[in-house]
Amino acid sequence: MHRFIVVGGGAGGLELATRLGDRYGHKSRGATRAQVTLVDRNPTHIWKPLLHEVAAGSMDPFTQELEYAAQARWHGFEFQQGELTGLDRANRRLTLAPVVDDDGAELLPVRVLEYDTLVIAIGSTTAFFGVKGAPEFSLALDTVSQAERFRKRLIAACMRAEHQAHEPVESGPGTSPSSEPRIQVAIVGGGATGVELSAELRNTAQVLSAYGLHKLDPRHDVGIVLIEAGPRILPALQERVSTATAELLGKLGVKLMTGETVAEVAPGIIRTASGKTVRADLTVWAAGIRAPAILGQLDGLPVNRLGQLNVRRTLQTEIDDNVFALGDCAACPWPGNEKNVPPRAQAAHQQATFLLKALAARLDNRPLPEFTYRDFGSLVSLGHFSAVGNLMGGVIGGNMLIEGLFARFMYMSLYRLHIAALHGYARMVLDTFAHWLRRTTLPRVKLH
Repeated sequence: MHRFIVVGGGAGGLELATRLGDRYGHKSRGATRAQVTLVDRNPTHIWKPLLHEVAAGSMDPFTQELEYAAQARWHGFEFQQGELTGLDRANRRLTLAPVVDDDGAELLPVRVLEYDTLVIAIGSTTAFFGVKGAPEFSLALDTVSQAERFRKRLIAACMRAEHQAHEPVESGPGTSPSSEPRIQVAIVGGGATGVELSAELRNTAQVLSAYGLHKLDPRHDVGIVLIEAGPRILPALQERVSTATAELLGKLGVKLMTGETVAEVAPGIIRTASGKTVRADLTVWAAGIRAPAILGQLDGLPVNRLGQLNVRRTLQTEIDDNVFALGDCAACPWPGNEKNVPPRAQAAHQQATFLLKALAARLDNRPLPEFTYRDFGSLVSLGHFSAVGNLMGGVIGGNMLIEGLFARFMYMSLYRLHIAALHGYARMVLDTFAHWLRRTTLPRVKLH
């Protein structure tokens, strides 16, 4: 049988493995032309665009996680847990690191897997751009554990600030102590993650106060600062979307600092290149992404300056027809545009759908089609307060700014479409209903 291996169980990788398994992996259906294996270093999947909600406590990750082993059982593929550490293209083999438990004991040894077609979909990681102190004194939101770590630190900081409320707060020259927030969260990076997190945190502060975890004024005593190096937030989106979002954040009491490049992150403080200092009891780094370093060590596969694998429009790597890449880790040409296909969930979904057809053509020894990205617009969630974005191209035949409840509904539907791609529409509807029932018996924010 032809051996498909998909490395990376993110939005695109898991969707592809699921649909390949449905097509080729069920022996009961007579579909035995291929063996499908999914590899990921974690045992569970969560949709990465939701991590800002995990960090703010508005979503419990353990109710939204999907077990890879269960998905493999249901959809006819095999799951191997482990981190990709090496590739032998000549012999079509990849190496996985050992898996250890929390105490450092080895659960699974080093393994070597053989493939006929390899699809790399390991996503991206936070880029610190060499800023002094950023990796040590700020938190990224790449994983569930990082998001949970920030959430717990936020609750602890609020509780400490309340019990220290009788003490004077340090303030700058000419500033009265009462004008300073008791706790301040600084978010570096005005892209979608930074913007969405800032809005969710405002809601979190209000809910934590309502449930008595602190008696601080959620608007005055909990400050949120969003720092962006460019002239405006959401630089990847149209200016009118950025302007509308900035106005909404202003109404929520989020302070915007645009045109400020962070030069150093230190405990409790951020220094910018212009000489300004920003108090930061908690710092979140959301200023950019880059591909994982391992991609530059995969047996000579070419990468670009961001560490992404260079691929052709067939999504095959430049020098090896047997190795494909999709999602954030792939530098895929976008005809008619100066830049490559953007690192968005909708791009990964489209590439997974494309590869399902392309790999079928490969099995039949037919020429591979070429991938064409269709930009359907972008949406940014501002928590339960609102949402804003633009619809483009194939949706309305033009370009339209949307905000408010309609935009919020569209944003929420994106995750539901992801669930439908993994489980089908019937199970997606049931999951939506079950999620709604859970929300009726739980607080809006996780409190511990």
